Amino acid sequence: MARSPRLIPARVRILAAILAVACVGLAIVGSVTFLVQRERVIQEVDHRLRAQIDGLRTFADPTGSETSGGTADPADGATTASEVVDVRDFDTLDDFLRAAIATFVPARNEGAVAVIDGEPRFRPGTLSGFDISENATLIARAVDETAGGETTRGTATTEEGSLRYIAVPVSMADDDREGLYIRAVDMGAELEPVTAAMATYMIAAIAVLAAIGVVGWFVTGRLLSPIRHMRETADAITITDMSPRLSTSGNDDISDLSRTVNSMLDRIEGSVDVQRQLLDDVRHELKTPITIVRGHLELMDPGDAGDVETAREIGIAELDRLARLVEDIDLLAAAEGDSYLIGDVDVAALTARVGELVAVIPGHTWTVVETATGLTRGDPDRLLQAWLQLADNAAKYTPEGSAIEIGSEIEADGARLWVRDHGPGIPPASRHRIFRRFDRASGKRSVGGSGLGLAIVDAIMKGHSGTCVVTDTPGGGATFTIHLPATAAELPAPVRAGDVLQRETSS
Repeated sequence: MARSPRLIPARVRILAAILAVACVGLAIVGSVTFLVQRERVIQEVDHRLRAQIDGLRTFADPTGSETSGGTADPADGATTASEVVDVRDFDTLDDFLRAAIATFVPARNEGAVAVIDGEPRFRPGTLSGFDISENATLIARAVDETAGGETTRGTATTEEGSLRYIAVPVSMADDDREGLYIRAVDMGAELEPVTAAMATYMIAAIAVLAAIGVVGWFVTGRLLSPIRHMRETADAITITDMSPRLSTSGNDDISDLSRTVNSMLDRIEGSVDVQRQLLDDVRHELKTPITIVRGHLELMDPGDAGDVETAREIGIAELDRLARLVEDIDLLAAAEGDSYLIGDVDVAALTARVGELVAVIPGHTWTVVETATGLTRGDPDRLLQAWLQLADNAAKYTPEGSAIEIGSEIEADGARLWVRDHGPGIPPASRHRIFRRFDRASGKRSVGGSGLGLAIVDAIMKGHSGTCVVTDTPGGGATFTIHLPATAAELPAPVRAGDVLQRETSS
């Protein structure tokens, strides 16, 4: 059997994505900063090296009669033929190069050397800078690049590090030797502040990433804890125990999800409990007719026509009762689970309609004693069903020929629809259970019916956020009243003090 792949926690994925984005961002910022600072240092070094050309030219000819001038800006490896320094005020090439080396003292991280015919001859005697007279790689490269008499600037990688240099040819009219002035800058030392700053930046970036990781770990754990608890709760819920719920602490969206899930679990648990109770009740109610039919069939004498007819009538009667039971169960399920089309209901029209329908129920005198005028909120079909169910219940449980009244009224707290009979009434001790399934106030089955009529009424009222209560009828009997709560539109407008004063002034 193939093993399922190991799941990567959402906490790890979220944190990894955050750290990846932060790492890329910090790397881009650091790289751009380093390149900008490095380029700035290189430009400053090049500016110092270019200044050597003007310094040597002025030193070689203070009167300014040299014409091979112009400030050049040769790029890396590029050359220009106009940068040869022509010595005029010195006796020999050696004197000029010795004086130039002594005059132009190298700064920190700089070195200089004077070369004649490819051989280093003079170097600074000061302690500042560093010695490049022994750097054969740099000297050989500078000599080769200036062989045509052109000034050149470049970068040489030697054993002493990366050196940015400028090589300026020096010549005299009466001297055939080839002079060369070399000035070099140690780029490693010049870039050391930038490198140190970048090292500091990297340490700070690592610290920031670590802080993001630690804080993000706890924050994502806190935010995702309801999901973890949801999984644990889902694993703990079974058909026999649906009580586990999620913790609802916190005020964020995910914590609000816990409250929503708990509400859903409450509805599911309520639905399961209702269905379980319904199944238990149906199982209990089915036992009686099945037992009756089976008992009569077992005791029936097939040879006795009268006995067969009696068993047949009993069987049909019990099957009819089972059919009514199934129909009422279907009505109850629809009342509990159906979506209600709530709208404005004309109470007067509803009362008149109920009066017309109950008039055909035999055995009683039906009277509409009160009709309210106005609107209430509800599903007209469901309200009609509940009201007729109360009327049918009253007809079953009151003596034949007795009067039954119906009526409606609208008050400040809502609308009331009632059915009043003059039968034996319902004892107060039994009123709390008559709206339960298969329950009757008398506990007897002498009256036909499934015992679900008032349960259907109760379910419809719950769908309207209303109630159905039973009270005593004056003189004997029971009065069932449907109470539909008032909506904001039905409440009378409050009386303002200004209106009262205005009416009093007018009068």
